Amino acid sequence: MEFLSVIFAAVASYAFGAIWYMVLAPKWVAASGVEVGEDGQPANRKDPKPYIISFVASVVVAGMMRHIFSLSGIDTFGVGLIGGLGLGLFIATPWIATNYGFAGRPKELTLIDGGYATIGCTIMGIVLGVL
Repeated sequence: MEFLSVIFAAVASYAFGAIWYMVLAPKWVAASGVEVGEDGQPANRKDPKPYIISFVASVVVAGMMRHIFSLSGIDTFGVGLIGGLGLGLFIATPWIATNYGFAGRPKELTLIDGGYATIGCTIMGIVLGVL
């Protein structure tokens, strides 16, 4: 069941990310400076590699979170939510902020990507807490 819980957590977070970035696409494109095509969409939109990398990364994060949760005895909805929120807000997002700060990236990009990391980890935490 541990393997399936990791996959479910990764899929849930990945699905949330798809919605998050669809909603925030215009702001993210502007803040990221990513190359766009004539249609205003990212030039690599049809390239499967970023989507594959993102999903594999979600599985890796969910797998490590499951390991941490198992060692910590986190096995309920509420504690999973708090654990996931904490990991996203106090570990993942500060690293994003550090990298973007040194790279001179706009604060909007930090908020968008940090928001995804925080909420994505929270969703993973909930799934892992209940499965």
